Amino acid sequence: MTRDEAIAQLTAHGQPYELGDLNIHGANSRVFVNAPPTLRDLFATAVSDKTFIVFEAERLSFAQTQAQAARLAHVLQTHYGVTKGDRIAISMRNFPEWILAFTAATAIGAIAVAMNALWQPDEMAYGLTNCGARVLFADQERLDRLARCAPLPGLDVIAVRATTVPAGAARFEDLLGPVPDMAMPMVDVQPDDPATIFYTSGSTGHPKGVVSSHRNIISALLSWELDAQAAVMAEGVEPPPPSDEPAALLAVPLFHVTGSHAVYLQSYRAQRKLVCMYKWDPEQAAGIIEQERITAFVAPAAMTGDLVRVARAMNRDLASLVAVGGGGAPRAPEQVRQIDASFAKAAPITGWGMTETNAIGTGIGGADYLAHAASSGRCSAVLQLKVVDPEGAAVPVGERGELLVRGTSVFAGYWNRPEVNAEVFVDGWFRTGDVATIDAEGYLYIVDRIKDLIIRGGENIGCGQVEAALLMHPDVFEAAVYAVPDERLGEEVGATVHGAATLDTEALRAFLQGHLARFEVPRYILTSADPLPRTASGKVLKRQLRDEALVTLGQGTAAPA
Repeated sequence: MTRDEAIAQLTAHGQPYELGDLNIHGANSRVFVNAPPTLRDLFATAVSDKTFIVFEAERLSFAQTQAQAARLAHVLQTHYGVTKGDRIAISMRNFPEWILAFTAATAIGAIAVAMNALWQPDEMAYGLTNCGARVLFADQERLDRLARCAPLPGLDVIAVRATTVPAGAARFEDLLGPVPDMAMPMVDVQPDDPATIFYTSGSTGHPKGVVSSHRNIISALLSWELDAQAAVMAEGVEPPPPSDEPAALLAVPLFHVTGSHAVYLQSYRAQRKLVCMYKWDPEQAAGIIEQERITAFVAPAAMTGDLVRVARAMNRDLASLVAVGGGGAPRAPEQVRQIDASFAKAAPITGWGMTETNAIGTGIGGADYLAHAASSGRCSAVLQLKVVDPEGAAVPVGERGELLVRGTSVFAGYWNRPEVNAEVFVDGWFRTGDVATIDAEGYLYIVDRIKDLIIRGGENIGCGQVEAALLMHPDVFEAAVYAVPDERLGEEVGATVHGAATLDTEALRAFLQGHLARFEVPRYILTSADPLPRTASGKVLKRQLRDEALVTLGQGTAAPA
């Protein structure tokens, strides 16, 4: 059968993935009738003694995770006075405590704020102030950065795995120690209540907080399940036998929707073991896959490419892998073929999605992906896509234009940014800023970006933010930041600057490290003795500068850092 026929059968009345119509915020939406109403309900379905979280030598079952999160929820309510709608910020590595904090916060109706753990003090202070966080969970690296911020009145800090605890902060382990086991506190949480804020870099200015509801997130989780079952039916093949212990490798940061949604939250429905990595190391990842019998690995193209190279070079048994998924940045078609050839049973999978759509949008995998290796797949059943010209009119099939999306998983708006919301929403459609085509069969192809954004290994980097940091240096007069193609990461950060004769690029990089996350610091910095070229209206001719930089870099006259 076709994919459309498979989806129609799976979503029919009485089926587990039955779809119905519901008016949400004044718009008709397609919703999963049998979905867990909230994240709280999702967590409550997973209370078995099966292993859930693995971090190095530590192991927690689903039941232990739920019990510890319930104790933490009581602490948040009774000790810190957290109530429904309060913001609870989480800033740390992929430790078990990240998951416990997220579970506790969202289960009692608070809003979990997934802060980028790579942020430097300036960015960290902005995020905490912008969201109005009541409580911050932070590990030692983040506590050290917090110490360099101006005081943030009203913020309570909980230190995680810390050797040095700031004055007035509490240790995570001390909070859980004296609290007896108890059920999760009862709070009236509704499907369309806000559940999370994830910050995403924009083309200008500060990061924007993407506010998503419980329904937004859960719709994404069930969408992936639906697409997987529809693909099996459409391809007419037997599904792979279920693993006795399905297991996912969490190598992507939890502050990304790929890590939080596609890897972590999806593990509840699948009763899947979640093995957390402190940081990405492909050789270590291969060892974990072999030892823990990992069945699913989802990561940006740069990381899946690393794993392919390690699989070919090392004598590791990676045959347990069933799926190697992508996200954050498109894969080169050759890598799609390499994944298929490098792993005994693993099918390559990818899709297009955004933080604003809760990581879903389109999906593709297996033989379909191999046949359409440059595509990001076809649209989710709970979303709609269209491609429009600059005037907002739909373009003919196969022609390029800006991609718009609407539907149940699309966020409600940016936190405290009404002026931006007015720009990005048009009659209920969200303007993605991506330039795309959709062919006659419904396959989406992302071909460019309208937004001034760099995607480096799945990390969104706002050019305006990097330019602002460059211009903070006294020897920099003008700056233009742009994407430089990179084989491994997809894109690297490049910059052309005009400044004083005394400007030293290595000193400039050192300066930037105090104001930007490491991944945001330009790998390539070119200097111009003349003012940067501009249009008649005064805008820097960034495309011209980028083209000139690519020529220069191709000639080898500018060396990477």
